[in-house]
Amino acid sequence: MKLITLAALLFSTLCFAEVKPLRFGVGLFQPDKDKNDQTYRAFSDYLARELKRPVEMRTVDTWEGLAKSLANGETDIALLGPWGYVLAHNESGAQVIATILYDGKPEYFALMITYPDSKVEKPADLKGKTFAFGDKGSTSGYLIPFYYFQKNFGVKEPEEFFSKVIYTKHQAIETQVTRKELDGGADYNRNRDTMVEQGLIKASDSKIIWKSEPLPNDAFAVSAELYKDKKFVSSLQKALTNAVEELKKNPELFPKHYTGFVVKDNSFYKIIRDAGLATGKLTPKK
Repeated sequence: MKLITLAALLFSTLCFAEVKPLRFGVGLFQPDKDKNDQTYRAFSDYLARELKRPVEMRTVDTWEGLAKSLANGETDIALLGPWGYVLAHNESGAQVIATILYDGKPEYFALMITYPDSKVEKPADLKGKTFAFGDKGSTSGYLIPFYYFQKNFGVKEPEEFFSKVIYTKHQAIETQVTRKELDGGADYNRNRDTMVEQGLIKASDSKIIWKSEPLPNDAFAVSAELYKDKKFVSSLQKALTNAVEELKKNPELFPKHYTGFVVKDNSFYKIIRDAGLATGKLTPKK
């Protein structure tokens, strides 16, 4: 009996090893790549077990870069920001199959912040000031605030409105604004709340001067080629929605406040697509 069990285990291991690994790209949700890899390793291992297929995970340090990776075939499945997903969908037909839940909700908010004793009370007051956006693949850090300035002030490029513009990581935006190195910056509620919770900044060290309407959370997407395999997509969606049960057994499966996934399709990201089209940052493929 032991020999049979051992043989079955070896056979299963060999079969697992012969299956082509899934290349899983993850956006830079944490302050650095090492921390990001460490944070999402348990989730990557969970997917491998559920799908009975090796999963090779790697962090891609910009949303734009991850979108391109998914589009050019370097990545099979990805957890990426909403704007990054819309870019990947537009470029190559990548398809969202689920949206992450944060404290049980599939949506979040973009913000604009300044320091407490600043005379800036609303976005209009930022004209001629210094401002930081996230990278150009960021939804809350770039696309949505840029769309706001374009829609309300006719701004074609940010440099027309501000005296100085930089593009950097969300964590850096918060710290530079609280230190008064910048007059304002774009961020999102989840990042700001987490930094306050971790003691990296104090909520009292900055003030929110603008908040967007609800935006769809990060997308779990698959390449256009994989999306054709409906059996695989169904299995992957099942693994994602079942992750809430795994989380009860393994609290390290997700970062704090991430509570699972809900099945969503491309239509859920229409608000992001509309902003991309309106700003001219998204050109539909013919």
